[in-house]
Amino acid sequence: MTTFDNRERDAEKKFEHDEELRFKVTARRNKLLGLWAAELLGLTGEAAEAYAKEVVLSDFERPGDEDVLEKVLRDFEGKGVNTDATKIRVQMDDLMGEARVQIMSE
Repeated sequence: MTTFDNRERDAEKKFEHDEELRFKVTARRNKLLGLWAAELLGLTGEAAEAYAKEVVLSDFERPGDEDVLEKVLRDFEGKGVNTDATKIRVQMDDLMGEARVQIMSE
């Protein structure tokens, strides 16, 4: 192998690792968001955990975070929770940092 081949292989491995890490952090953020939302929806225990899983799965509907945001906002509106998309986005941003710390410490 040439030096170029080694660099290319290393770059591909780094990209793969970074993408896997991004996926894990986003999934953890979504779970934390689901648990936060569950509390506001009055869910506890297994119901809260099940709701958090629904939030995680909602991220697979479309690329980006809009599907997650829309799910939580729709559920809040359905239960009369007084909030808006901006507050949910702020919570998502805050939880992204927390999720990153949790994943990196595992």
